[in-house]
Amino acid sequence: MKILVTGTAGFIGSFVAVRFAERGDEVVGIDNINEYYDVQLKYGRLGRDGLDRPKAEAGRWVKSSKYPNYRFKRMNLEDRQAIQKLFDKEKFDAVCHLAAQAGVRYSLINPYSYIDANVVGFTNLLECCRHHKTKHLVYASSSSVYGLNKKYPFSVHDNVDHPVSLYAATKKANELMAHTYSHLYGIPTTGLRFFTVYGPWGRPDMALFLFTKAILENKPINVFNHGKMKRDFTYIDDIVTGVVKVLDKPATGDPHWRGKAADPSRSQAPYRIYNIGNNSPVELRDFIRAIEKALGKKAKKNLLSMQPGDVPATWADVKDLVKDFGYKPAITVEEGVRKFVQWYMEYYKIK
Repeated sequence: MKILVTGTAGFIGSFVAVRFAERGDEVVGIDNINEYYDVQLKYGRLGRDGLDRPKAEAGRWVKSSKYPNYRFKRMNLEDRQAIQKLFDKEKFDAVCHLAAQAGVRYSLINPYSYIDANVVGFTNLLECCRHHKTKHLVYASSSSVYGLNKKYPFSVHDNVDHPVSLYAATKKANELMAHTYSHLYGIPTTGLRFFTVYGPWGRPDMALFLFTKAILENKPINVFNHGKMKRDFTYIDDIVTGVVKVLDKPATGDPHWRGKAADPSRSQAPYRIYNIGNNSPVELRDFIRAIEKALGKKAKKNLLSMQPGDVPATWADVKDLVKDFGYKPAITVEEGVRKFVQWYMEYYKIK
């Protein structure tokens, strides 16, 4: 297939693009490489994948030296004309949309960036998929959409109408927008609610990166909700395997779906929503212990109360993903943290 992957300088997008390229798909990657976090890390991911930085910075097409079937260009999803021209020229078979303005806490500071990237940008993609009859659009949603839900594990069959951050609200909006386009224009769309993805080359605004850095520098770490929060930490390799499986099987309508007892995860239209997580939540205190073990060093802790926009726990019910795609997460938190720490020490040349 010819696949557009958005967000390929990002954490998940970079690994997904390579997985498609390795199996022989023609991959076109785009990313705006914004300054939400260290652009050196973003260019580092591109370099790892054989993509030349000077050309990427200049906004030119770059062909990977490692994967001849992988090309990249710096591009903004909000640039409607540029995205339309891209679709007109490339005629993609499928789209894997992983670009977004990420982060729950940053949405309290800069809300407009979330509307621009996550709503306006997604609208541009939907319109292009509509007019070019794209065979499947897979897009990143988030466990954040569960908001104030207290029924565990989180199920895609439950309503998610009470988000507690603008980031979560934009992801919920994406799901609603996707359903509308599936219903009106027959575009197969599948939304994946990611649960706390971690691993090598991960985002520096996430707990694993922040904690590792602080512990190595003998600085205290901020532990919110006194470490009693739980997260369904999911290793990057497990996520990528799930994404690839989903893209290969376009969503179909459910003929048994009825509006009187509406299941939010499906529709008579070719629309699906799945959780993708480890299905095994870990308390933050235990996660910190795994980091300490991997580093061979104890953390100094600032025990703090819950932050606005945070939720006390996440836990993915992945039964549907297992049933429909044979999804099976394989990496334990202890193993995944160890792999991250090994990468971190090598990348930052720490002895």
